[in-house]
Amino acid sequence: MNSFTTLEWVRDTRGVVTLWLNRPDKNNAFNAQMLAELTEALATLKADTDCRLLVLRGRGRHFSAGADLRWMQASIHLGYDDNLADARVLSDLLHALYTLPVPTLAVVHGSAFGGALGLISGCDMAIAADDALFSLSEVRLGLAPAVISPYVVRAIGARATKRYTLTGDRFGASQACQLGLLADVYPADSLDTAVAEWAASLLKNGPVAQRASKALLLEVAEADLSEPLRRRTEQLIAQLRCGAEGQEGIKAFLEKRAPAWQEGQP
Repeated sequence: MNSFTTLEWVRDTRGVVTLWLNRPDKNNAFNAQMLAELTEALATLKADTDCRLLVLRGRGRHFSAGADLRWMQASIHLGYDDNLADARVLSDLLHALYTLPVPTLAVVHGSAFGGALGLISGCDMAIAADDALFSLSEVRLGLAPAVISPYVVRAIGARATKRYTLTGDRFGASQACQLGLLADVYPADSLDTAVAEWAASLLKNGPVAQRASKALLLEVAEADLSEPLRRRTEQLIAQLRCGAEGQEGIKAFLEKRAPAWQEGQP
């Protein structure tokens, strides 16, 4: 269905799509082509009403080393307007990932440096191998994690973002879990099993409810606790309770059976 050079697209019969960053010889570092292909993939998924879950992973030894050095080298010769256009590509990509209607899960192994933390922070959830290593390394190059910063702050908070932005220090998976960047950490040889368990757990839930919940939480995160927001939350739960999926879910619970959307699942 999709023909990519820097990505590998895998879809199973349940509607789980795994996007593999697929430049293992470059440690999955971003370049213009990878950003374009990620943007295309996310646009396809946004329009795909049968997709249930996006899993983001990296082929080879590392999740992603961040920006490709050769690609960054080219920016030295670009003027302000061209550099601004490049930054906007990444900005639009991260926004598309953050607002994707379906649940998103980043699965990290090896290194995740620089812009890779933007991808991880842009996902709803992330897990990692226990030997994974993280760094907001931009300051070491005289730069800043500017475009990814709104997502990193939302993931780990302003205080921790300041520390790791200003020092450029590396931190491990256990620290990333304590900070909230990761939901859990697993032995490297158990990571595939953990992914399968996470997918199975997420697929037990109503797809309409998941999409509605994610859209609501995105709205809530950006809004003040106002009367209009409270009215919005009241309207949503009323709509879901009256909808076909909500009715089926409640009936299935009361009848002690699996809801219709779990049919065919183990």
